[in-house]
Amino acid sequence: MTYFLHNEDDLRAGLAQLMVADPRLAPVAEKAGVFALRRREAGFPGLCAIVCGQQLSTASAAAIRDRLFAAFQPFHHDAVRRARTDKLKRLGLSAPKIKSIRAIAKAVSEAHIDLNAVGDMDADDAHAALVKLHGIGPWTADIYLLFCLGHADAFPAGDLAVQEAVRIAFDLRKRPDAKALAKMAEAWRPWRGVAAHLFWAYYHVVKRREGISLQAKKPATPRRKTNSRQKITRTKSIPKQSAERTKKNG
Repeated sequence: MTYFLHNEDDLRAGLAQLMVADPRLAPVAEKAGVFALRRREAGFPGLCAIVCGQQLSTASAAAIRDRLFAAFQPFHHDAVRRARTDKLKRLGLSAPKIKSIRAIAKAVSEAHIDLNAVGDMDADDAHAALVKLHGIGPWTADIYLLFCLGHADAFPAGDLAVQEAVRIAFDLRKRPDAKALAKMAEAWRPWRGVAAHLFWAYYHVVKRREGISLQAKKPATPRRKTNSRQKITRTKSIPKQSAERTKKNG
């Protein structure tokens, strides 16, 4: 059975069930105190807003999202899909995000996915359906299910704030990665989404800072090492005209 978090009563009822399932969470809830349910718009606008926020600060993400939504009235997937690339770039979207938003718009337009009906699926099936979309990774899929659709069992195991909150709450030696945290969260089904809200609230209290939308960043690609002789040789081989131009531009 699929449960939803539509209001504060749903959240409180889910939290009560969660602490019955795992009594270790009772002191976590006591420390977190009263916390509010957070919901966002569903459908194409909601998923686009989350894509805008990938790997960005909350302020930067909000600025780009606001410009994007203001540029299209109404904000419809067909209008965004047909928009010129230079227009989307001026709004602050990177090339990868433009590609992602267009791919989502195409999938919605061609009825490959219903971004509202997906919430009626089992959490794992809904997650699998969303990550098939270009540019939608595990974190984005789970954040959409939890915040936009209110799916009570969606769980963003890759969220750094949730991982850190779990480490502190359970006094772990190191922060669990997504795989380890997903395994731990099996005990919290079908209320894993409530557990995520709880740990975000706990993180906010113990760290005294916002705990939502801290997506795990992809590791940087390591640079290939070059020895000093190779560097010197390349420097000497730069034509004089190019070297002068480089110096002026620097």
